[in-house]
Amino acid sequence: MTTIAETAHTTGAGRWEADALARAARLEGLLGDPYDPANPHGLRALFAADDARTPPAATEALLAETGLGAEFVPAEYGGRLTRADLLARALRPVFRRDTALGFGYGITSLFATGAVWAAGTDRQRRDLAGLLLGGGRATILHHELAHANAILRDEFTARPAPGGGHRLHGRKDVIINAARAGAQVVYARTDDARGPRSHSVFLLDPAGAAPGTMRHLPRTETSGMRGALFSGLEFDGRPLPEDALVGRPGEGVALALRTFQVNRSVICGVVTAAADTVLHSAVRAATTGRSGPVARRWRAPLTGVFADLLACDSMATVALRALGLMPDRAHVPAAAVKYVVPDLLRENLEELATVLGARGYDHGSPEYGALNKLVRDLPVAGLGHAGTAACQAVIVPQLRTLAESAWFAEDEPPPELFRRGAELPPLDYRLLGIAGGGDFMAASLIGSAGRLAPARGVGGQITALAELAEAFVAELRALRETCRLLPPYGVSALGDPAVCVLSDRYSLIAAAAAVLGVWEGQDGSDPFLADAAWAVLALSRIGERLGIPVPALPDGCVSRVLDELIRRYRAGLSCDLDATPLAR
Repeated sequence: MTTIAETAHTTGAGRWEADALARAARLEGLLGDPYDPANPHGLRALFAADDARTPPAATEALLAETGLGAEFVPAEYGGRLTRADLLARALRPVFRRDTALGFGYGITSLFATGAVWAAGTDRQRRDLAGLLLGGGRATILHHELAHANAILRDEFTARPAPGGGHRLHGRKDVIINAARAGAQVVYARTDDARGPRSHSVFLLDPAGAAPGTMRHLPRTETSGMRGALFSGLEFDGRPLPEDALVGRPGEGVALALRTFQVNRSVICGVVTAAADTVLHSAVRAATTGRSGPVARRWRAPLTGVFADLLACDSMATVALRALGLMPDRAHVPAAAVKYVVPDLLRENLEELATVLGARGYDHGSPEYGALNKLVRDLPVAGLGHAGTAACQAVIVPQLRTLAESAWFAEDEPPPELFRRGAELPPLDYRLLGIAGGGDFMAASLIGSAGRLAPARGVGGQITALAELAEAFVAELRALRETCRLLPPYGVSALGDPAVCVLSDRYSLIAAAAAVLGVWEGQDGSDPFLADAAWAVLALSRIGERLGIPVPALPDGCVSRVLDELIRRYRAGLSCDLDATPLAR
């Protein structure tokens, strides 16, 4: 049997993490000090472009020069995409400065191309790889979802054409990079009947549209991501040749379910970096002009948000690694990550606003303006209520099956899932599965709690951690009993608020499992992450959101987290699991 390490070695995985971190460090350096008012790629310039509702041309040119598009192309087609978690780490320097820039320049191409990497022909893949490697962009034309916002409202239809192929009709007013993309990936309705075979995916070259069959619509103003260039497209019978079809007819919904788990996890892995910038602003506000310790009233929000960011990064990182390590079982955890992280970050921004005070309204300030911008951008990045509803539609139908067959019965996942520096298989879109496959996050939680059980009663932070782990296991046990009573598959229960709240409970339990798994996976090279303080604080906050009993925070827990936060701020380090050096 070939081990994970052996597979990684034969594919060159030993170099992947080092290469990705080196690219991220280089990009961080090229983007420069974000607080330098003379930096053309700094926050002042990016905020000015946002105010002008235009993309930051100089910074987009820099990203093109660095070949950022190669990050979205699998290595087998000449790109740099190996593992999903490394992709997120490579993109964080961009998102740390401007979420709209990250979407407008690049990550939208990732969302568009997933279906092609999963089911496209070799020619489709090579053509798309050539476009991105040459500095071009791809855009995605989503199908309409329930609870749709502007991005997910309206859809296209493709009808069979005489002599073969299809003809494309329809209009959508809000598409990122509609006017700038060199490729369009369209999720079009090909069957009027509702069901899993209702849509198909097509890969289009905008330059190949026959006259009169495609019309660019005026630019759409949005409150968030104003520089991401939203505009629309209208098709009036555009011919689609047979070789434009991606995968099989009627495979669109399945491809969306398979590939969107990558999109959801990557979004969560990069927007955490944007919140990191706001946290740095809040620490600056709390420490500037003070010679003494941070005011007591600010310690709880600062340390709480820091712990939440580490929890968000834990959850996103585990989901991203699972896409390569366990591609047939990552579907529900990926939805849980996307369900939890945007809401946690939204709450975090509200907490940081109390620290920033009036400074948070200084919209153009490099030092403090990130809060206002991210408050506007985050709902667009998370797709708002539509994104939440889509995640519920993934989680709820699985809960009864998981309760009956997986929880408290499944083996733990491989330890490599949680270990920094572990050699993992590459992301292969063709292997991604949907539904079924058990629940490795629940199994990990139960395993962590079992190993911590002997520490109960010892005292200090390790006892608090053991008690928290057991509290989450008890909540999982109670959730199992509730979910066993759900209707089969849970589909008919999706509109019931009492049932949908079960996805809240499950997702927060999964978040706790990720925190415990990452804490257990530490090798001691980072003394702070190896300490239990951050995990205790993170789990306590998750438990409070879940409404379960949590022990009192041990003495020294908050001060340990606060000391690390101040240290990272003064040393110019990120507030994620990597503690990455930032440009200064």
